[in-house]
Amino acid sequence: MKKVRKFSVRKFLLFLMLVIILFIILVVGIYKFETSAVSSKSTEKDFTIEKGDNYFTIASTLKENNLIKSETFYKIYLKIHKPQSLINGTYRLNENMSVSEIIKVLSNKDNKDIALTKMTFREGLNIRQMANIVEKQANISSLEFINKVSDQNYIKSLQNKYWFLTDSIYNNQIYYTLEGYLFPDTYHFTKEELTLEKIIEKILDNTDKKLTPYKDQIQNSSYNIHQILTLSSLVELEAVNDKDRAMVAGIFYNRLNNGWSLGSDVTTYYAAKKNMTDKLTKSELNNCNGYNTRCTSMQGLPVGPIANPSISSINATLNPIKSNYYYFVADTNKQVYFSKDANEHTKIISKLKEQGKWAA
Repeated sequence: MKKVRKFSVRKFLLFLMLVIILFIILVVGIYKFETSAVSSKSTEKDFTIEKGDNYFTIASTLKENNLIKSETFYKIYLKIHKPQSLINGTYRLNENMSVSEIIKVLSNKDNKDIALTKMTFREGLNIRQMANIVEKQANISSLEFINKVSDQNYIKSLQNKYWFLTDSIYNNQIYYTLEGYLFPDTYHFTKEELTLEKIIEKILDNTDKKLTPYKDQIQNSSYNIHQILTLSSLVELEAVNDKDRAMVAGIFYNRLNNGWSLGSDVTTYYAAKKNMTDKLTKSELNNCNGYNTRCTSMQGLPVGPIANPSISSINATLNPIKSNYYYFVADTNKQVYFSKDANEHTKIISKLKEQGKWAA
């Protein structure tokens, strides 16, 4: 008879323990890998924590921004470590940060100084309006900002870095040298970046990024970059949607090509250094300077931009809609009406007045 091999409980327990240890090592290894940094490269991402956010609701956004490898293991980390509450604000995170490092930045009150200062400059703001935003958000007076963006010695030091800063901006009739060159957008600044030079140069870096795709088209145009931005700033303030902007740009070109005054109200306000909601005096309406295109003796473009235009307005200026129109007017609902001659234009205005839609 064959001997029956006795079952060894001890050997089984040893084998089971080995399997469990190997499993734990595997799980721990996967966990460490999945909660480690996404990349070894230093790629910065500005990340905002809004009121009402929690660690679980921001998981998908972290993943979309390539800041975590796995939402599942990120949530497991949260269950294990139970971090402090999120601190609202905008933070500069990095793809080379692990989950633990990210959580530490977003939750530790000692890291509050890491929170970024947010500044939003909407399309069509001028330098004076931007300066007020800078004053509110940074420890920099609006006058300091205005003086810096008009400091020609400082701006000349930037010309080698930014191809779009040409000598056309050095005109003694121009109010603020960098008007039209500060791209409207939302910017985030670290504590160290809240200096005049760094704020201005960060904005100019963005202007460079936005304009460079149009560089060849601009350089092949019959208008230089300064003139393109000048006309774009008028288009920005005269129309509100892409189609109207392209139509308005086309009308301005018709007037320029025929030696007409542009007759743009928005230039008159800028010339008088007034907001569009202010009232203009008769002398301001008739004042002939480098900006007021309502002055009948003034032909061609203003000496420089009157606002900081959006890409939409720049694109419309580079790609206008051709037409036989020479006049346009907007009603109180911002609907734009186009006409071919002064008689038709006058009739439209009379009709708008009758309907109570005349934006005087």
